[in-house]
Amino acid sequence: MFATVEELAEMGATVYTCSRNEEALNQRLHEWSSKGFNVSGKLDILLENQVVFVLLILPLLNLEIVLHLSVYLPEVNNVGTNIKKPTVDYTAEEYSSIMTTNFDSAYHLCQVAHPLLKASGKGSIVFISSVAGLVHIYSGSIYGATKGAMNQLTKDLACEWA
Repeated sequence: MFATVEELAEMGATVYTCSRNEEALNQRLHEWSSKGFNVSGKLDILLENQVVFVLLILPLLNLEIVLHLSVYLPEVNNVGTNIKKPTVDYTAEEYSSIMTTNFDSAYHLCQVAHPLLKASGKGSIVFISSVAGLVHIYSGSIYGATKGAMNQLTKDLACEWA
């Protein structure tokens, strides 16, 4: 994900990113600032199994979305978590956590961003998935299901929003 942020910033995009690790995020923000990149960051917050990154990023988007959408808005969804174990051993909480983090957050971020993307006429959404969404790779059934769902969502949104 760091390479994606740097590539977009090098092209002149204003980038908003997040991390679950405050120390790593602050270190990267410092590095990007020293390179002259326009990158802002927030901690990704999980609250009662609800990913509220959407609520954190929306005010930032409203401040500058028109300017950046008129050039290029890469909406990169690259959130993920996993617990590798046999399917019968997942608890309801583990299932919910993986689904919420890997799929629900991307889906809701698209919903929130759609009006802004549509108004720009040039917006893009980029999903980062996994080969586990296409074939079995021993990464866990729930993880694979979330990546498969993301792959299908990509196809559906491409048709619906084109």
